[in-house]
Amino acid sequence: MNKVILCGRFTRDPESRMGANSLEVSRFSLACQCDFLSKDGQRETEFINCVAFGRTAQTINKFCQKGRMILATGRIRNSSYDTQDGTKRYSTDVVVDNFEFVGSSKGNESVQSSSSNSTYSNFNNNSNMQTADLSEDPYKEFSEETSISSDEFPF
Repeated sequence: MNKVILCGRFTRDPESRMGANSLEVSRFSLACQCDFLSKDGQRETEFINCVAFGRTAQTINKFCQKGRMILATGRIRNSSYDTQDGTKRYSTDVVVDNFEFVGSSKGNESVQSSSSNSTYSNFNNNSNMQTADLSEDPYKEFSEETSISSDEFPF
């Protein structure tokens, strides 16, 4: 399985290009912090090259800029190419299939998501969210309590 999940900030504005068959392409780099601390107590940062295609690329090119944080999922792709002087170069990119905006950007408090099928959602509008009153048992009307001993489990 080739699956990558990244959470990071754009290190620069995405580069927009038109690929074969008029397919929009977006190239960008994400700065992602590592989970572990270095010897001096600082979190290290990885700079990861990414590419997106089609509607995902269109959305990234339109709404993302340097400093914007996203949560991206995709896969690793290794490729090679020949330079003008004839040397072979290798590159590793994350092909981003889906992403979500994380946090806010320049006062914009909305959080959106995008994928290859261009689904957009606004998750930050919590004004209609209801909370449950847990002062009494919410399951009291279902049935009486059932006891199960550990001997009844097959594992």
